[in-house]
Amino acid sequence: MPSPSNLRSHLLRTVILILAAAAGVILFLPGLNTAPESTRLQIHRGTPFSTIVRDLETNGAITVRWPLKVIGRLVPSLHNIKPGRYLIPPGLSNIGLLQYLHRHDQDEVRVTIPEGLDISATAAIISRHLDIDSTSFAREATKRKLEGYLFPGTYNFPWASTPGEAQEFLLRQFHRFFSDSLRSVAEGKGLDENALLTLASIVEAETPLDEEKPLVASVYLNRLRKNMPLQADPTIQYAIPGPRRRLYYKDLRTDSPYNTYLHRGLPPGPICSPGAQSILAVLNPAETSYLYFVATGKGGHNFSTTLSAHNRNIRRYRANRDRR
Repeated sequence: MPSPSNLRSHLLRTVILILAAAAGVILFLPGLNTAPESTRLQIHRGTPFSTIVRDLETNGAITVRWPLKVIGRLVPSLHNIKPGRYLIPPGLSNIGLLQYLHRHDQDEVRVTIPEGLDISATAAIISRHLDIDSTSFAREATKRKLEGYLFPGTYNFPWASTPGEAQEFLLRQFHRFFSDSLRSVAEGKGLDENALLTLASIVEAETPLDEEKPLVASVYLNRLRKNMPLQADPTIQYAIPGPRRRLYYKDLRTDSPYNTYLHRGLPPGPICSPGAQSILAVLNPAETSYLYFVATGKGGHNFSTTLSAHNRNIRRYRANRDRR
C-alpha cells in the first residue's frame, strides 16, 4: 500500500499535469476564445496592451480577456504590438492571436497630395487617410519650415505613420526630384532652393495649366529683372488668415512680408508646395517680354507686354464674366 507521502506526490503530479493540459488547451486550442469570423481592429500609436485586449473583446475578436492577459504576463514580448489596422483571421488560438498582432506588418494607404496645397491643406488630407492629427502635422511642419517642400504626388504611406515620418517621406520625394543637374540649372540662374520653390509656388498658385506655367514664370522673372513688384494675388491670399476667399482692394494693403504689392522681390518663402511642372517652368521659362497677365474667364490667361494692353485684357475679362 502506498505511503501517504507517495499519495500526495502522485496527487500533486496529477494536478500539475491537469493544469498543464488545461493551460495548453487555453493557449493553443484554435477558436476556444476567438471569433469564428474575421474581425477588424485599429490600434493607435501608444495604445497600452490592456486597452488593446479590451478593444479585442469590445469588437468581438475574443470572448473574454483573461487568457490574453495571462499570456501577456507569461510572455511579455507579446505586449509589443505595432500600431496599425488589422483584419484578424477567424478561429485563432489565444497565443496565435497575440503572435499575429505582434508580427503583423503595417498596412499601407495610398494617398494623393495635389499640387498647390499649403501646409494646412496638406495636413487635412494626410489626417483623413492616416492615423495622424492634422493640427499636430501642421504645427510640426510649420515649425520645421516645410512650406513648399511637401512634394505633391501619389504615394503609399504606412497608416500608422507619425507626422514626422510622413513629412520626411514627402521631403525625400522633393530631394529625389530636385537632382544635382536641376540644382545646377537653378544656381546658374541665381536661384537658391528657397527662391526657386518660392517662385514656383506662385506659378503653381496662378495656373493649373501646365502649358501656361512657362509663360507665367516668364512674367514674374521679367518683373524681377526690372525691379517691378510681383503683384501676385496668391501671395495676398497666403498672407490673409483663414480659408481662401475673394480678394478686395483693401486686401492689397495687408501688412505682411508676403504682400508682393507692397514689397518688391520674392516673398520670404513658398506659399504652397509646387509640383514638378511649376518648378521646371521656373528653370526653363518661356522667352517673352510679358509683364502682365489676367484670366480669360474661360480657364486660361491673356498675357501682355504693356499696361494699356493689360487693361484691355482686364476689360475683356470683365465683359466675359458679366455675360456669364
